[in-house]
Amino acid sequence: MPIAPANGIEIFYETFGNKEDPAVLLISMYATQMLVWPENLCEGLAARGFHVIRFDNRDVGLSTKFEAAGLPDLMQIISIPVPERRALVPYLLDDMAKDAVGLLDALEIDAAHIVGASMGGMIAQIVAGAFPGRAKSLISIMSTPDVAKSPPIPEAMSGNGAPPAPGEEGRIRSFMDGWRAIGSEKFGPSDEELRAFAVRCLERSHYPQGPARQVAAIQASPGREAMLARLGIPVLVIHGTEDPFVPLIGGELTAKAIPGAEFVAVEGMGHELFSPSVSIIADMIGAHIESAEQV
Repeated sequence: MPIAPANGIEIFYETFGNKEDPAVLLISMYATQMLVWPENLCEGLAARGFHVIRFDNRDVGLSTKFEAAGLPDLMQIISIPVPERRALVPYLLDDMAKDAVGLLDALEIDAAHIVGASMGGMIAQIVAGAFPGRAKSLISIMSTPDVAKSPPIPEAMSGNGAPPAPGEEGRIRSFMDGWRAIGSEKFGPSDEELRAFAVRCLERSHYPQGPARQVAAIQASPGREAMLARLGIPVLVIHGTEDPFVPLIGGELTAKAIPGAEFVAVEGMGHELFSPSVSIIADMIGAHIESAEQV
């Protein structure tokens, strides 16, 4: 299996395209496996002449789980100031960024175009800002530099965090409900596509404890606006106007923090990466990277 040692843990990854081509590292969303980056998006970027890498973040999919850390007390964490939260969590987004850089090291890649969605966008921002020279460009999708300034709207939480209904069908339905709660009518998947995605993810790995530690890492990590202000690489920020999970202000703040960043608001898109939006997102990513390669 394609597993690499990175930052003291094991990261499961998959590659597309020629390893001699410019590298593109895709960093996944909160609570999602690398499958959230659809094969047709990865293959499309590879066809444009890029070496594409997607991987499972720690505590999800087939990468290392932090079982011994137990479940964090999220209410306690958010009740105290951010600087004091570090002591209550097993890891931070900084550690997840080190995982990503460690994967690049294991694959002998000096620098890559770093693409992240949602939590992955937060991690990508840290890779670009804290590891000079490792990011050739940054693409931050439906993310934010500071979760405190762009909290989810209450309706977005209706399908997230609740325990799944009993049985396999209950888990599938809960999975689908969670995505529907943060998606949009315009860019949402068909029931058939969403169900197939749910089945594939749940059969590959069902580990509900991991996302609890991931969200604790998000809440305990400091904002990144000052770090982003120092970036000197090409940056593209993409955000849906109807995103209820990381509202549009998150993308606006990201772009505002970064000198020269390009900001694209996708009208009607929610917090999702399914067929209706994949071709649009893939074209934006491909065009941005092709332009950055000319710099």
